[in-house]
Amino acid sequence: MQKRKLLKSAFVVLLLCCCCFVYAGPGSIANKASVTASSETAGKGSAVNVTDGIIRTDGLGEWVAKTSVTFWGYIDYPWIQLDWQKPQSINKIILYDRVAESSHNAGGTLIFSNGTRIPVFEIPNNGAPRVVYFPDQLITWVRFETTDANGSNIGLSELEVFPSPTQFADPVSWVDPYIESARGRYFYFVTGSQPFGMISAAPLTRNKNQYGGGYNYNSTEVLGFPQVHCWMLAGITLMPTTGPVNPSNGEQGWKSKFSHDAEIVQPGYHRMYLDDYNLWVEQTAGDRVSFYRFTYTKEAITDILVNLGGYVSTATMTDARVEKVTNTRIEGSVNTTGRLWGGPENVRIYFAIEFEKPFEKLNGWDSKQVLADVKSLIGTAEKTAKNSGAMSYYDAPTTGVSAQYHVKAGETVQVKVAVSYTNVENARLNLQSESNHWNFDQLREASQQEWNEMLGRIDVKGGSADQKKKFYTDLWHVLLGRHKLDDVSGDYPDNTEGERRGSFTLNKFKLRTLPKDRNGKVKFHMYNSDAFWLTQWNLNVLWGLAWPEVLDDFAASLIQYAENGKLLPRGPCGGGYSYIMTGCPATNLITCAYQKDLLTKKPVLTAYEVMKQNHAPGGMMGAKDEMEFYIKNGYYPSNAGITVEIAFQDWALAQMAQRLGMKKDAAYFMQRSQGWTKLFDPEQKLIFPKTKEGAWLHKNPLDGHGWVEANAWQATWSVSHGINQLASMMGGTDTLCKMLNYAFEKAKDQDFVFGYSSGYVSYANQPGCSNAHVFSYAGRPDLTQYWVRRVNEQAYGAVTPDKGYGGHDEDQGQMGGVSALTSIGLFSLDGNTSIDPNYDITSPVFDEIVIRLNNDYYPGKQFVIKTYNNSKANCYIQRASLNGKEHNQFFFSHSDFRKGGVLELWMGAEPGASWGKALSKKMNKLTKK
Repeated sequence: MQKRKLLKSAFVVLLLCCCCFVYAGPGSIANKASVTASSETAGKGSAVNVTDGIIRTDGLGEWVAKTSVTFWGYIDYPWIQLDWQKPQSINKIILYDRVAESSHNAGGTLIFSNGTRIPVFEIPNNGAPRVVYFPDQLITWVRFETTDANGSNIGLSELEVFPSPTQFADPVSWVDPYIESARGRYFYFVTGSQPFGMISAAPLTRNKNQYGGGYNYNSTEVLGFPQVHCWMLAGITLMPTTGPVNPSNGEQGWKSKFSHDAEIVQPGYHRMYLDDYNLWVEQTAGDRVSFYRFTYTKEAITDILVNLGGYVSTATMTDARVEKVTNTRIEGSVNTTGRLWGGPENVRIYFAIEFEKPFEKLNGWDSKQVLADVKSLIGTAEKTAKNSGAMSYYDAPTTGVSAQYHVKAGETVQVKVAVSYTNVENARLNLQSESNHWNFDQLREASQQEWNEMLGRIDVKGGSADQKKKFYTDLWHVLLGRHKLDDVSGDYPDNTEGERRGSFTLNKFKLRTLPKDRNGKVKFHMYNSDAFWLTQWNLNVLWGLAWPEVLDDFAASLIQYAENGKLLPRGPCGGGYSYIMTGCPATNLITCAYQKDLLTKKPVLTAYEVMKQNHAPGGMMGAKDEMEFYIKNGYYPSNAGITVEIAFQDWALAQMAQRLGMKKDAAYFMQRSQGWTKLFDPEQKLIFPKTKEGAWLHKNPLDGHGWVEANAWQATWSVSHGINQLASMMGGTDTLCKMLNYAFEKAKDQDFVFGYSSGYVSYANQPGCSNAHVFSYAGRPDLTQYWVRRVNEQAYGAVTPDKGYGGHDEDQGQMGGVSALTSIGLFSLDGNTSIDPNYDITSPVFDEIVIRLNNDYYPGKQFVIKTYNNSKANCYIQRASLNGKEHNQFFFSHSDFRKGGVLELWMGAEPGASWGKALSKKMNKLTKK
């Protein structure tokens, strides 16, 4: 009876497993076990080969049992067992049969030390993976017993065992890059990059930008491995092939099928098997170098293609130039152009590529012309506008070179790639600056150590496995995008000058060098970045908590852009301006850094002056005529979205001016920050756009016309500096809370996720991401706590390839930043831009959050948030204490945070009777200004 029950549960396990998708977790722990088997052959067939990492290679790294077949068909089925010294919690096993089809281990049973038995069927007869998922099992050993086979010398190529989340000890193992990868942008999924690293490499499976471009989980083919995945920068695609391939046919001619079954995907490491070429691709990265290990499972002629022509997801490569330096190194450059959202017309990317082994020959191609044994290559500058010229995307002929080898089964070829945006010499220096060895595993370990240190700045306990998985994936995105542009030498490209044509600049390249300290280290870095639009509600706050050096660095970079080209960038591209989005969002970031005393890498007065210049007509804040109208009349004509955005930026600058003692400037910008009130409609009690003539552009609160990716219901609450004023104009805080609560109720069935301007509340895009926190400022922190929890669960709680950030526009960590802040129960409605900035307290999903403080900026060791009686139902704060003292306000100061301490929260299922409902005199004063 017991055996029957076990078998029944095992079939249930198998049924459940059929519905699983691959979780991108840690690597196999099989190599930490001792191995025994029923039998083994001497030499190459040892049982320990099932954990040696040599997979799908005929005759190498295989366990071969001493099995035979009688003349009537009987086979003495073998078994193999892995034993660990300590208990292991596991939830996945991958079985690889021997490659030889004459020996087929077709099926068997997995037997665990805890008594669980799971039947395994349909093991492929070519060494391909057979993945078995099951609920967490705590075991000390696992045995695989063959129950069906064909042929003699039965065995396995590999047996991989993967730990379950309860055993994850490091943050890297919790990150799941697959989350929402079926909906992301080209730069969303980048496994070959350090935090803000210069190199940004990853597989390309769908050659488009937004809505599932780049690496897409639903893809079954890989088109290559581009080295650059940046905001409007892309290119230099590697692709290893075997057998006859005509590279002039482009990516559709060299693509390969792949499967997630044997794939391992982590920050700093990616493993993928190319089915069409019978080879493994492993990828890791340093700060400026990507490192590849190609392992061939069959003897073959291999060509390692370097594609330098054509469209790659967000830009187009033309005018390639390649030189063979030696039989182990090639160098050159390629122009990139055709950026949809503007920026420099041409950005040249230089590269140095080094091969561990001398290649036998270097071939090339340019469009349809194939070239043999080349020493150099100059590609065509030809390009053709897509969509009849209606968009900036271009098609261009494929161009490139291929390093050719004759490889044996089991042989590896390793390749390193470095890039530069200044010149070949700096690309070469970048290549030599790190990983001056050929130890792939050493660089992978260093890469993931850095990721663990950065991700581990915030440690969480409690919550569900999915909540923890999502949280560290959030932090990965927060630290992943926005890549360095400067070389190890400190040189960087300046493309801020040139003739502007709409969103583009016919750029004039300048080589500049960053300032260095007395030790020769650069004081800060220059970055390529998507827009900082409305980051006051995510990155500015989150970076300042655990990574203040990042906030300081980005502030310095933005200021340097303004010193180079007068303008403070919104989304700097290739060392120039892209003019993406609206307003002057750099103001919020820089003032946030200043108010928290984190602005150390640039003079404060320099920072203030460049912001002041960019708030004037002719600056980045808006078009000259419209800015003159705004300054005179108080609102941006025909655009309520820009009005509320730049009004807040004026308020933030006024706060800085006030702290600097510049009273006249403070009064001037404070007066400007009140202009949004002229767009308030007393009839509907919402904000609407007005024309220059003072007429309403329209009064449909769900119409996005005259807004920026929003509407009146979503963005009326964006006046973070004037919530008390807004409440007063609406008729009181009760009315404000009633209206805002109505909006949330209308949005909850859609998980608070709508398109760019539809719906009542949308947490899939920036303009609505502060809405739940507004209730606290209107005397209802309980509603903030309730809706923050609902948003965290519904809009951001999914951990599937199709959901996780609203499926819309993650924007290099912005939605991840909001998600992470809702998880740890902290926020700042004004983005920490006020004098003596504060953090709003909401409802954490974890039982304990430990934020490790950077002692280069903060004197304290750590800031801890502890919750008691926390659960899904108990989302309301009943009482709180800060450093052992009763704390009744829904916020605490940054000055308290920087010293370190403990915030304790007691939770309950009903709203707290009085906690956090009274604003302090100081807060009232701030919100009334």
